[in-house]
Amino acid sequence: MVDFGFDKLALIGAVALVVLGPERLPRVARTVGHLLGKAQRYVSDVKAEVNRSIELEELQKMKGQFETAVSDVHSSVRQEMDSASQSLQSTWSDLSIDGTAPDGTIGGASGPVPVYAHPKKNWRVKRGATPVWYKQRQGVRRHAQSGAARVARFRPPGRA
Repeated sequence: MVDFGFDKLALIGAVALVVLGPERLPRVARTVGHLLGKAQRYVSDVKAEVNRSIELEELQKMKGQFETAVSDVHSSVRQEMDSASQSLQSTWSDLSIDGTAPDGTIGGASGPVPVYAHPKKNWRVKRGATPVWYKQRQGVRRHAQSGAARVARFRPPGRA
């Protein structure tokens, strides 16, 4: 870059004062300052754009790497799922149609097949099992109350 020292700037200022005159020198200096500011802003915008494009290229490279890693993981998981499915199918095919294995047991155990029964949990029973004193302490409402009844309950005395 061009190196301007104090002596060179003083020489340029003196020549400009002689050539332009004291009346037009401030206006020209202001115009030169505006042009230099615009040039600096333009250079900084170009630098920012170059940095953004470099970051974009890096992000695209990282995206490609992540996509390849995801596809590798997906294929390995798919292979494991297929092998597990095949082993399950082979085990299932070893069982006969009536549900007994070739050795006469059911799924490797003897006895009847257990049937699933829903636990029949009832939330009303559980709430009913809570003592009344505990509900009062915790502020649980025990009775349904209409909006008008709630208003009347909390209305100050003396008002109808």
